[in-house]
Amino acid sequence: MAELHDLTALEQAEGIRSGELSPVELTEHYLTRMDRLDDTLGAFITRTPEIARKQAAVAESEAVAARREGRELPPLHGVPVPVKDLNQVAGVPCTMGSRALTDYVPAVDDHVVDKLREAGTIMLGKTNTPEFGLPCYTENAVAPPARTPWDLERSAGGSSGGAAAAVAGGLAPVAHASDGGGSIRIPASVCGLFGIKPSRGRVSAGPLLHDVTGLSTSGPLARTVADAATLLDAMAGPMPGDPYAAPPLPPGETFAGHARRAPGRLRIACLTGAPIPDVDIHADCRSAVTETAALLGELGHQVDELSLPADDGIRYAFTRVWSVMAANRPVPEDGEELLMPLTRYLRGRGAEVSGMDFAGGMYAFRALAQTIADGLMPADGGYDVILSPTVARPPMPVGGLRDDADPQAEFAAIGQFTPFTALYNATGQPAVSVPLHWNAEGLPIGVMLGGRYGDEATLISLSAQLEQARPWAGRKPEVW
Repeated sequence: MAELHDLTALEQAEGIRSGELSPVELTEHYLTRMDRLDDTLGAFITRTPEIARKQAAVAESEAVAARREGRELPPLHGVPVPVKDLNQVAGVPCTMGSRALTDYVPAVDDHVVDKLREAGTIMLGKTNTPEFGLPCYTENAVAPPARTPWDLERSAGGSSGGAAAAVAGGLAPVAHASDGGGSIRIPASVCGLFGIKPSRGRVSAGPLLHDVTGLSTSGPLARTVADAATLLDAMAGPMPGDPYAAPPLPPGETFAGHARRAPGRLRIACLTGAPIPDVDIHADCRSAVTETAALLGELGHQVDELSLPADDGIRYAFTRVWSVMAANRPVPEDGEELLMPLTRYLRGRGAEVSGMDFAGGMYAFRALAQTIADGLMPADGGYDVILSPTVARPPMPVGGLRDDADPQAEFAAIGQFTPFTALYNATGQPAVSVPLHWNAEGLPIGVMLGGRYGDEATLISLSAQLEQARPWAGRKPEVW
């Protein structure tokens, strides 16, 4: 017999609109599952049951009034959506995964949190993240490690590992996440979810934590394309003070609408070799791309093999900029000794980067984006989508990438595991991870689709077509 967490977010929202499902009932269902499973999955740093219950009661009253008055409700009204603990929620601790910030309680919401409130969603809590979101695993000193529900000995990835563990483990229907170097797509890949890294400027990072480098953005994690697209609709939109703004959809269109729209015949480049040197791509990850390319061909798309020259330049640029971002994170004067070894290492490197070197890294990002826009994906021709592995290996064991004794070696290992994802953070292009494949061990293996800047719509339509051809949401881990 189906339980409430078996329903998609859109099915839950429809039940709330019709009166067949109560936001209070739905919220209590997830709070009960959190009490039972969260210590195992490591999905949350802070749970907020009091806030969730209060929001659910308000959402239920609003739903009753809307039915009585014949009013429309927002598409995700009454649906639980936890927030990653890198983002600020007024009155709720925001640790950013760090012991140095366990006492920090912000006074204002981030813009994306404001939008989730306006959408009528319910906040179950703050999801787990590594310290300042710096590595691609979710292990810190303030919460248990986030584990993929498909194998509890393995990591849920990072830095949105808690959000992914929550959705893949049935502790939330969808989740807010964020991505500065792959932090939505990596957990999506290792947890068997669909994740969208939106275009630069699609979702506001304000009002206090703007990323002026343009690397980072909020985005959705979900079990289905339609759920993710609908959550992106709720989060998207420019706000005053934003340093970037992505091109808006035409009037009247939504990302959710594109999940119901055929993509048409597309020209797709298939990339299996890493764009940086000396990276070994696991056979499972190569096979996932090869099988996806064949499926795309069967669906009528033109798929061409693509080989990019391996270049260390963009890795060096990313490392410089990433280190400066780490060094720029606010840490209390007496908090440095509380930081993780990798964080201290990156902050030390960032403090040594000159203004000229930082600017050089930013110019390298712009040059890469221009090269792709002009040579590979021009609007009047070229490729519409780039297909590649999301990560270079299957899900890693908890602790498999972490090396407190040698953080420099750890950072190098992180780069080896994630050679593809940071490309789209550097250029600002949208990218998604699609959960089409599971290997012989039953572990999810994602594939990545990258699109033109501002064109999340094509990626969503294509992903929905793939989902229809080879549905994945029916696959559930044992903890489900």
